[in-house]
Amino acid sequence: MPAEVDKAKCTGCESCVEECPSNAISMADGKAVVDADSCIDCGACIDACPVEAISM
Repeated sequence: MPAEVDKAKCTGCESCVEECPSNAISMADGKAVVDADSCIDCGACIDACPVEAISM
């Protein structure tokens, strides 16, 4: 199951974008967005998020 971003918690810091090995995360309207087709379910974004806005 791909990562999901809680847009209410996301601060737009882009830490997840920088850590994603499959480049599945981009920014839209100041919030992280996950491309479910590119996500490899590794969890790197979850570990990178300082506000715990990402889950699987």
